[in-house]
Amino acid sequence: MVKKILGWTILTLLTGYVVFAAIWAHGEAAKNSCKGIDVQISEGYAADSISRKGVIAEIKRYPERIVGAQIPTIDTKKLENYLKSFPQFEDITCSFSTDGRLKVRVTPMVPELRIFEDTLSYYINKDGKRIVSKAGYFVDVPVVSGRFNDKFRPQDVLPVTRFIASDPLLSRLVGMVRAEGPDNILLVPRINGHVINFGDTARLAEKRDALVAIYRRVLPYKGWEEYDTISVKFRGQVVATRRNKAPRHNTVVEFEETDMEESTLPEVEI
Repeated sequence: MVKKILGWTILTLLTGYVVFAAIWAHGEAAKNSCKGIDVQISEGYAADSISRKGVIAEIKRYPERIVGAQIPTIDTKKLENYLKSFPQFEDITCSFSTDGRLKVRVTPMVPELRIFEDTLSYYINKDGKRIVSKAGYFVDVPVVSGRFNDKFRPQDVLPVTRFIASDPLLSRLVGMVRAEGPDNILLVPRINGHVINFGDTARLAEKRDALVAIYRRVLPYKGWEEYDTISVKFRGQVVATRRNKAPRHNTVVEFEETDMEESTLPEVEI
């Protein structure tokens, strides 16, 4: 009888120990599990709520469990590389706080240009990295149309678009840029009439001054639609073509040729 009671006592103690150990292990596991996810967007970036929702959405599609998983089993570097593969994010860092929450710090990709190339439309950042243009997603940045390759890339136009944005006159005047090649970057004014050939990305301030000169001294008398192209690409001269290619002999500005590269406005001083 004593042995039977002792046996039951030992069994009860063992059962209690197992239950206690299981509860303790569960508690310890809970202490070391991921409690949740906090997303922080770098300061100075607009639309941070959109970026935050985007990060959460991509983490939910991550093939491995995050929330509730044991922290030592979560590879933060792997998670960072996964999130960096998406074009919307320029930089991602992941770490755990002392309270067991995953901290995801995000630097969103910042578009600088909207590119239209043949049938394609996309954004690029300062380094030329493409950002997919999605329906319903619009960023107010300069628009550039053209055809690009390894020798003439969309980001090669950035010096011109940045110069336009920094100049009060050009920023009001120019509606978009048409890039026909590295030596033929055209500015398309918001008003109908003509396009402006800025040439390459060199001597931008000088070209701007040449354009101002023809605007002040010629166009007020000839009209905005007298010429289809005004070129300031050449040093020391303004080159233009008339919209009407028929010869005209009684005009203030005389053209010897109608080809854009050969017709000049000699009375405009640069």
